[in-house]
Amino acid sequence: MASGSARFTVAVGDLTWIGVGLHRPECVLCTAAGDVYVSDWRGGVSRIRPDGSVTQIGGAASEEAAPARPNGIAMQRDGSFLLADIERGGVYRLTRDGALHPFLVEVEGRPLPDTNFVMVDRAGGIWVTVSTRHKPRQEAYRANVSDGFIVRQDRRGTRIVADGLGFTNECQLHPSGGWLYVNETFGRRLSRYPLGADGDLGRRETVTEFGHGTYPDGLAFDVEGGAWITSVVSNRVIRVLPDGSQQVVLEDSDPAHVEEVERAYRAGTMNREHLSAIRSRALKSLSSLAFGGPDRRTAYLGCLLGDRLATFRAPVAGAELSHWNVPA
Repeated sequence: MASGSARFTVAVGDLTWIGVGLHRPECVLCTAAGDVYVSDWRGGVSRIRPDGSVTQIGGAASEEAAPARPNGIAMQRDGSFLLADIERGGVYRLTRDGALHPFLVEVEGRPLPDTNFVMVDRAGGIWVTVSTRHKPRQEAYRANVSDGFIVRQDRRGTRIVADGLGFTNECQLHPSGGWLYVNETFGRRLSRYPLGADGDLGRRETVTEFGHGTYPDGLAFDVEGGAWITSVVSNRVIRVLPDGSQQVVLEDSDPAHVEEVERAYRAGTMNREHLSAIRSRALKSLSSLAFGGPDRRTAYLGCLLGDRLATFRAPVAGAELSHWNVPA
């Protein structure tokens, strides 16, 4: 970070809030126009305008698709959205007029299971993470389950480019363009793959491993190459430096509750209830972080169980993503 910011922390009481009546705002996107978009479990995306007003895009089914349950969302160059459906699997395309259609529902001849996240890179390539092949997916809330994978779609077609991950979650390209980073939530590590010119990935490397109470979910880069990680359960924001060292920037957790979840995780009995009974002061299962504002130094925090977004000012700007300059 910039000079003096290595000790940067945020107190829960210093957070500010935007939005009202949001529905499971797990994933957040920000644009240069000042709009903030969040996933909406009514079936689409909620748009928070700079004046604070909230409107809904989508939510009704088309003939081809029932309402989606979006986990991760991405924005394409034409302003349409891609929704990763964590409940039924697959990726769906949502246009600005609210029409919803299947976009990518199978790979290599098999249906996509619990689809966690979708990301569009600067070249127009699409990256999709699938957390697990287990049904129900809570059976993958284990340290010894590694059946998540990553899909890429580009001019060469659609294919699995990485496999054997411990509950694959958000992925992002490093600002250098040379690496794909990915969170493994119940593998409790941040991993990366070298990116080839053909869009394929090399051998997985571990950037850093996380300990007691940290279950990495969201991932965003700043312009200095720092990776900002959000953790469900403990409501932590952790900045991982390029050398793999970690700094806790924010935490809003109940130690006794975190320990309860840890015991279940170690015993192999962790389930959905452990992710839905969060005890905290304000944050409700912190799941994502996106940089926005005119200088990309405002951090917006998505929460699985929240109905609004928390924000704070960061000492360094976020990296510019492919959708940053998409018109409103």
